Amino acid sequence: MSTPTELKYSKTHEWVKEEGDVMVIGLTDFAQNELGDLVFVNLPEEGDEVEAGEAFGDVESVKAVSDVISPVSGEVCAINEDLLDNPAAINEDAYGAWLIKVKNVSDSEELMDASEYDKFCESEK
Repeated sequence: MSTPTELKYSKTHEWVKEEGDVMVIGLTDFAQNELGDLVFVNLPEEGDEVEAGEAFGDVESVKAVSDVISPVSGEVCAINEDLLDNPAAINEDAYGAWLIKVKNVSDSEELMDASEYDKFCESEK
C-alpha cells in the first residue's frame, strides 16, 4: 500500500491535497483495496455544498456500496467526470483519480499525515 507523504488523510479513508485555496479529495489506496473492483461512482454536482463528516457521494464495488465522506466543508468547484465512465480508474491509481475539488473551505475534520494514517490502517486490519 502506498501513502504519499504530501497528502493528508481522514479516518474514513479519503485523501486531501491542498492546491492553493482548493482542496482535492479522493479515495485512498487502502479504501480501494478494501472495496475491490469499483463499478460505479456517484458524485455531487458542481456548486453543491459538502460538509465535513457528511457523505457527498458513494462508490459501488462488486462487494458493496460505500458512502464517501467529505473531510472538509465547502463548495464543490469540480468533479472528476472521467470516473463516471471509468470508476475502475480509482483501482488503477487511487491517488491520481481524484473525486471532487472543494473551494471556500470553512471547516475540516481532523486529518492525519501519512505516517499517522499508516498506523491507523494497521489498526483497522
